Amino acid sequence: MPDNVFRKDKGFKLTYESDGVYLTVFKPLDFFERASENEVLNTIRRKKIQNYNANIISEAVNKCEGVPVKIAEAQEEQKVDASVEVIVSQDKMTAYVILSPPEAGGSTATLEAIVQALYSKGVVWGMNESKIRELVKNPVYNIQIQVAEGIPAVNGKNGEVKYLFDIKKDRTPTIMKDGTVNYKEMNLVENVTKGQKLAELIPPVPGKHGKNIVGAELKALDGKRAHIPRGRNVVLSEDGNELYAAIDGQLMYVDGKINVFPTYEVMANVDNSTGNIKFIGNVVVRGNVLSGFEIEAGGNIEVNGVVEAATLRAEGDIIIKRGMHGNGKGSLTAGNDIVSKYIESAKVQARNDIKCEAIMHCDIKCGNKLMLGGRKGLLVGGTVRVGKLVELKYLGSQMSTVTVLEVGVDPNMRERLKFLKGEIPVIEENLLKANQAITLLNKLNQAGALSMEKREILAKSTRTKFVYENKLQEYKKEIAQIEEMLQQGANGRIRVLGSVYPGVRVAIGNSMLYIKEEAQYCTLYSDGADIRFGPL
Repeated sequence: MPDNVFRKDKGFKLTYESDGVYLTVFKPLDFFERASENEVLNTIRRKKIQNYNANIISEAVNKCEGVPVKIAEAQEEQKVDASVEVIVSQDKMTAYVILSPPEAGGSTATLEAIVQALYSKGVVWGMNESKIRELVKNPVYNIQIQVAEGIPAVNGKNGEVKYLFDIKKDRTPTIMKDGTVNYKEMNLVENVTKGQKLAELIPPVPGKHGKNIVGAELKALDGKRAHIPRGRNVVLSEDGNELYAAIDGQLMYVDGKINVFPTYEVMANVDNSTGNIKFIGNVVVRGNVLSGFEIEAGGNIEVNGVVEAATLRAEGDIIIKRGMHGNGKGSLTAGNDIVSKYIESAKVQARNDIKCEAIMHCDIKCGNKLMLGGRKGLLVGGTVRVGKLVELKYLGSQMSTVTVLEVGVDPNMRERLKFLKGEIPVIEENLLKANQAITLLNKLNQAGALSMEKREILAKSTRTKFVYENKLQEYKKEIAQIEEMLQQGANGRIRVLGSVYPGVRVAIGNSMLYIKEEAQYCTLYSDGADIRFGPL
C-alpha cells in the first residue's frame, strides 16, 4: 500500500435482525482501533436508527466483548448514501479523503460531493483531479487517500567566498641529490603586490516560494550574502565583492581572515640589543637567537642561524636553518609547521608537521606528520607524540637509549582525555554533596522547619545539581568520543627507512610495543590489538 494511503477500519458492527437492531463492539486488535462511544452514536444517527438505547450502547462500548447486544427494536434499514470525510494535515500541505460505503442501496460519492467536502475544509489549491476522478469511478472505502498536495518552499543557497590563492601552501624543503636538505630555497612566502586581487564573492541563490493547499503562499528564505573575511592591509572594492592587497607583502590566512603582513627583520642576533620581539607579522632573524630571549610572531618566524635556549612562538611556521640546542629550557610552538636542521633538548609543539634531519632528547607534540630526512633522519631519546605519520631513518640508538614514540592521535586529545578523567571524580563528589544537601533540606521542608535562608540554599543546591549533572553528562560523552577516536588512531604509521633499536617504546592508538631487537626497513602499524612489523 503506498505511503499516502492509510487503512481506517471500524471496531464495531451494526446488524438488523428480525427481533431488533444489534451492536457488536470488537476487542481492539492490530487491524482496527478501539471504538469510541461518539463514533458509534454518529454511525447510528447517520443510519437513522429509531428509539435506540443509549445506556446499552455505552455499556457495550466500554466492555467491547465482541458479543452482539440489542440496542433497538426491529425496524427496516434506511438507505444511506456514501459519505466523504476530509482530513487536512497540520501543516496544511496535504489533504486526504475517507469514503464511507453506501448502505441499503444508497448512492455512491460523486465528484461534486468530494470537491465540495474539500472546499468545506478550506482546500482550494493542489487538488489531484485525476486521482479524484479515479476514486469516483472505482471507489475505495474506509481507506485514507491523498487527493491534494501543496508545493513546499525551497530555501536559497548562501553566497561563498572564492579565494584566488592557496590557503594551505606546502612547506616541504628541497631534498638535494646528495641527500642533504636545502632549507634556504623553500619558497614559503606567498608574495603579493599592492592592488592584486585576493578573493571575490560568489553571489547567493534566491529561494523559491511555495503554496499550501489552502492557497496561502509559503515564503522561502533567500540565500544570504557572504562576507569576505577582511584582515589587515587589504581593501574591498566599492561594491564589496572583491578584495585587494593594500600593500606589498606576504599573504597569510590567519584566524579565518585574509591578511597581508609586512616582515620584521633582525639583521643580526636576537640579544640584549634587540630584547624580546613581539610582532603581528613575520619575523626574520639573520643571525642567532640567544638563550633566554623570546620571539612571538603573528605570522612565521625564520632564523638563519642557531636557536639556543630561547622561546619561539608563531601563529604560522617556524623555520630554523642551522638548528636548535635548547639545553633543556628552549621551546618552539607553531600554529602550523616547524622546519629545522636539528632540534636537541627542547620542548616542541606544532599543530601540523615537523621536518628535521635529527631530533634528540626532546619533548615533541606534532599534530600531523613528523618527517626526519636528510643524511641522518634520526630520532633518539625523549617523548614524541605524533598525530598521523612518522617517517625516519633511525629510531633510538645502538646504546638502547630510552625513546618513547606515540602515533595515531592528536597529542592535545590525549591531554584532554587525562583532564576529563581527572575531573569526573571531582564532579561526582560535588554532585553527591549537592544531593545530600537537597535531601536534608527537603526533609526540613516537609517538617515545616525551613527558613527563608534555607529555602535560598535549597534553590541554589538544586541549580548546582543541574549544572553538575549536565557537566558530568557532557564530560562522559566527550570521553567516549575521544576513546573512540583513540581506537581509530590505530591507523597511525611509523616508516623506518633504516633501523629501529631496542630501548624504544612505541604506541599506536591503544596498542603498545617495547622494541627488544633491532629491526630494519620496516613499517610499524597496529592491527587493532597489537603492533606489527610490515614492509615499507
